[in-house]
Amino acid sequence: MLKPNFLICLVGLPASGKTTFAKKLKKFLEQNREYPKVKIIDPDIIRNALTPDQFDYQQEQLVRKYNLDEVKKGLKEGYIVISDDLNYYSSMRHDLKLISEEYDLSFFIIHISTPLEICLKWNEKRGGLLPESVIKSIARKFDIFDKYKWDYPMASINLSEVKSLTEVFEELMSQIIYKIEDSYKRENEGDKLHPSSELYNEMLDKQTRTIVGEILKNSEFNLLKNQILKYRKLYIKLNRNKSLEGSFISKDFKDYLAKNLHIQLS
Repeated sequence: MLKPNFLICLVGLPASGKTTFAKKLKKFLEQNREYPKVKIIDPDIIRNALTPDQFDYQQEQLVRKYNLDEVKKGLKEGYIVISDDLNYYSSMRHDLKLISEEYDLSFFIIHISTPLEICLKWNEKRGGLLPESVIKSIARKFDIFDKYKWDYPMASINLSEVKSLTEVFEELMSQIIYKIEDSYKRENEGDKLHPSSELYNEMLDKQTRTIVGEILKNSEFNLLKNQILKYRKLYIKLNRNKSLEGSFISKDFKDYLAKNLHIQLS
């Protein structure tokens, strides 16, 4: 069944206009009855609830956890979810991607690419909510979109140059609908597999299962069992119907687990 909700990951510097963009996109979508309800997840709201009127770095892990939990909750309840966060590290974007995969939903990155100098001016206009040094520091640390194929924006929007957000939203939604329908079509076509694809999928299942069994023989990884099983399921989903060599599956799967679980595997 084609699912109408999806996850949008906004990415951009502080004061780039992400929150304004998110609110106006939400209003645009809710005015169109074809779309389900929309929820914006803004970690600043969570942050302010935990530590009102102050920034406590030690609370950031908890803020991140609550933020991701709220994204999950929104998607599970059928909302289109917009992550209104900086998401300036690829690892942050990957966390959101994994959630979309967990619920078998589409995931879209939208880069609010307003230049640094404009962000600094807009920040000053709104009362200098953030020190200039913080914005510049985030700009220096920003992970550009050149490491992974999945980590590439479907749109890059400089809000200082946009004349009509309505036109931008209409174009975005036409792309999103096309990609969802195309993905759904390819998934259905995948139900009628060529025999070689069936054999490959059997090999994928068998080899990843064997590797997980070997890993869990080491008591050091027992506490990670549920996470290992979760990532195995996601890995199979990402790689089914491909044609990787058997030896490559083993290496690639181990690399995938090591990277996502931050562990070392021989």
